Amino acid sequence: MSVNSDDWKRALQSKDAFADFIYEYFKDHKDLTGNYETPSYYEYYVVTLDSKEGLIITLKTGLNQTTGDVNAPLPFKDVEHISIEDFRQLVLNKKFEDQSESLTDVFSKMLASEPNARFKHGHGNK
Repeated sequence: MSVNSDDWKRALQSKDAFADFIYEYFKDHKDLTGNYETPSYYEYYVVTLDSKEGLIITLKTGLNQTTGDVNAPLPFKDVEHISIEDFRQLVLNKKFEDQSESLTDVFSKMLASEPNARFKHGHGNK
C-alpha cells in the first residue's frame, strides 16, 4: 500500500476510516514513526500494531544537550498499549510547545517525505 500525508489526514476524520487506514498501513509496514524536536527538547514516536487488535506506542522524550553536562537528565522512554481509536484521539488532540505543530503534522511529514524512514537523529535508534 502506498500511503501519503493526504491519506493520513483524510483517515483521521473518521473512526472507521482511521482503523481501515491503520490496518492497511501495517500490512506493508513494520512501524509508523514520527518526531517533534525543538532546540531544547524532543519527542520520538514509534507505533506498531499489537496482536491484540490495538497499537503499541513507544515514546522517547528528552532534552537536547548543547553542553557536556554529565548531570543532565537521561531520556525518558514510555511504552503504552492503546486502542486504534485512542491513538486517533491522541493524534487529533496532542499539543506541543509550538502551537503551529500537531501530532498530525509530525506523522504527516514522515509519510510525505519518506514512508519507510526511521529517525534521522541518533536518539531514536537506541
